[in-house]
Amino acid sequence: MPRATALKERLQNDTNAALRAGDKERLSVLRLAMAAIKQREVDSREDLNDEGITSLLEKMVKQRNDSITQFRQGNRDDLVAKEEAEIEVLKEYLPEQLDDDATRTLVDEVIASTGANSPKDMGRVMGELKSRAAGQIDMGKVSALVKARLVGQ
Repeated sequence: MPRATALKERLQNDTNAALRAGDKERLSVLRLAMAAIKQREVDSREDLNDEGITSLLEKMVKQRNDSITQFRQGNRDDLVAKEEAEIEVLKEYLPEQLDDDATRTLVDEVIASTGANSPKDMGRVMGELKSRAAGQIDMGKVSALVKARLVGQ
C-alpha cells in the first residue's frame, strides 16, 4: 500500500480528532474532503500527491464561494454562514495566500524573467506563475493583473 502524503495524513488525523471531539460541522467538512480525494484517486487510478490534494481543496473552496454568491442572491443567510464556515475549515489545509503587494511583485518578476512583452505571452507567464505560487494566489484574479501589465507595456 502506498504511503499517504503529509497533507492527506493530516486531513485523516484531523478527521479522527474531530470525530473524537464530537465536532460535527468540522467532521462533516473533513469527511467531504477525504471523500473527494478518494473519488479522485479512484477515478484517476493513482494516489494524489500534496499538490493534487491542494488543487482539489482549492476547487472545493471555489465551489463554496460560488454557492455563497447564489445564496446571497436568494437571501439565504443561514446557508451563506454554513458555506463560509466550511471555507474556513478547508483554508486551514491550503498554503497561505500572498497579499496584493506580494502578488504584484511576483507578477512583475515573472514577466521580467520570461521576457513577456505582449498579451500573446500571457500563457507563458500564467504557466510560470502557477508553478511558482500554486495555491498561494487566485489564478482568476491574477490573470486580469497579468493582462493589464502586458497590455500596459
